[in-house]
Amino acid sequence: MTAKGNLNRRQFLTSTAAVTAFSIVPRHVLGGANHVAPSERINLGYVGTGSQGIRVMLALLKYPEIRVTSVCDVNKESGDYLEWGANELNNKVHRLTGTGYSDLPGCVCGREPARRIVDNYYAKQKNAGGTRDCSAYNDFRELLDREKDIDAVAVATPDHTHAVIAIAAMQKGKHVYCQKPMTHSIHEARRMAQVARETGVATQVALGVSASESTRQLCEWIWAGAIGPVREVHNWSNRPIWPQGQPQPEKADPVPDGLDWDKWLGPAPKRPFNHAYLPFVWRGWCDFGTGALGDMGCYSFDTIARVLKLAAPTSVEASTSREYAATRGGSQRLAHDDSYPRSSVVRFQIPARYNMPGLALNWYDGGILPARPTELEAGKQLDQEGLLFVGDKGKILCDFTGGNPHLLPESKRRSFEAPPKTLPRSIGHYEEWIAACKGGPAPAANFLFVGQVTETLLLGNVPIRAGRSFLRWDGASLTSPDTEDIDRYVNPPARPGWQV
Repeated sequence: MTAKGNLNRRQFLTSTAAVTAFSIVPRHVLGGANHVAPSERINLGYVGTGSQGIRVMLALLKYPEIRVTSVCDVNKESGDYLEWGANELNNKVHRLTGTGYSDLPGCVCGREPARRIVDNYYAKQKNAGGTRDCSAYNDFRELLDREKDIDAVAVATPDHTHAVIAIAAMQKGKHVYCQKPMTHSIHEARRMAQVARETGVATQVALGVSASESTRQLCEWIWAGAIGPVREVHNWSNRPIWPQGQPQPEKADPVPDGLDWDKWLGPAPKRPFNHAYLPFVWRGWCDFGTGALGDMGCYSFDTIARVLKLAAPTSVEASTSREYAATRGGSQRLAHDDSYPRSSVVRFQIPARYNMPGLALNWYDGGILPARPTELEAGKQLDQEGLLFVGDKGKILCDFTGGNPHLLPESKRRSFEAPPKTLPRSIGHYEEWIAACKGGPAPAANFLFVGQVTETLLLGNVPIRAGRSFLRWDGASLTSPDTEDIDRYVNPPARPGWQV
């Protein structure tokens, strides 16, 4: 253990060496008792019922093994949420339940709409089992204390409350399904993985790419030497699609009816409510979200980590768009104390590991693209989002998370013979977690594996927030030998009652 009470990373990696990219590992190997639901049905408490939370809840409701018995959200009900298209969420609800769920206009979410969706769905199922209605809470702690019969908890709240809810649930012996990114801070990622090991419950992060065919295909290609040793990776996104690079609003807006603003803030510093913070736009604020890197990089870094067996970086460097915000005194300062920049480039230096050489892992967001590969066909440009592996003997260009991989140059693609499929294929993302809740193998996207990836991912935000262009990094102690000033970004202080 380190002085901070965290597992030494070297000990952590050694003790979880069996948990490789796609190993089929019995969950008891990950520690704790081999928890199994008392029946074939998994009673699920669902925490976080915004638009994304309800989308995932709709998907889980379809599984006969799952019974949603309780929902929780700090917002009672409102129609100001964002959706992917006109009436997108309402149409999904109607297709599943055969009825609407609110008379309010707009995209309606919150704990009461979620409760009605659950009750309407089960009312139409002949073999739903049980007669109890879905209960609704505004505090996850009350749900955990009062709902004694739940077997598992889904966490779909904003980033900054993932860890405190997930850890409380695991410590009560509940299996946990958590939205991405796994955590808001590096310290939280280490702590969540530690508690997952101690309790031995089934855990999974909402990273469907971990179950994809394309990720396994990339592993098999690169491990077979399709492009030789990989020394560079370039990964780029057009995010953010929400406001960033702005100061905290100075004025207060009235708190909407039905919203418990203090509980929404959770561990974050107290401040007046303002519509600049939610819904959805919280992603750009440093105290609540993880910016474009945390929001989107968790998908692609999961693929990269499995393909290239990532270890903790030895250094990270970053450059950003230079947005300035006027302070109340009229001076100028960088805005990244409050909000992430509109665009950034981050470079992680990964050491040699296993039989792979050192690696430069490059991230670009805000519309910035890497240099166009010279091997790309004439007239073809890079897409707005993508992933490029650069090896000694060629390159592989993919979709953002590794889909549709193809070799560069074209001559190499024509002569390439794909290696045989050697890795186990997934039974499905949700199916992996459901099986683990019943005592089966740990899902690929379990907290131990994803926790290590999350530490690397969120390290990219540290130099951005600290206003530094370069930092050496010690992954074992979660510190930098260059400065002691970064601890508040690695392990942000939390308000009393919200610490992990």
